[in-house]
Amino acid sequence: QVQLVESGGGLVQAGGSLRLSCAALGRTFSSYNAAWFRQAPGKEREFVAFIGWSNVSTYYADSVKARFTISRNNAKNTVYLEMNSLKPEDTAVYYCAATSDSSWYPSVMHSWGKGTLVTVSS
Repeated sequence: QVQLVESGGGLVQAGGSLRLSCAALGRTFSSYNAAWFRQAPGKEREFVAFIGWSNVSTYYADSVKARFTISRNNAKNTVYLEMNSLKPEDTAVYYCAATSDSSWYPSVMHSWGKGTLVTVSS
């Protein structure tokens, strides 16, 4: 397992942008695949984006495709989520997770951060 710490959340107007960061502490992040999930108030946690350990493979939920970009800098032990054209329905707590699996089901994630809140006002 690896300790993950998210940052970069905040309040933004609709149409704006935010960049979330997920830093791995104590252990290297480079050997793990990583993903972002989010949980809106009263809703279940949902998948947002996935990136392979080599920074080559990326996958997105349909709801964020073409607006969000996941990337990573293994030298900095950090994964990012660039969010553009934000909508009020993107409001949620965003969680970073790590896995040794090639899928992005929540059940295969072995490490989770505590989350960072993103609020998009209309």
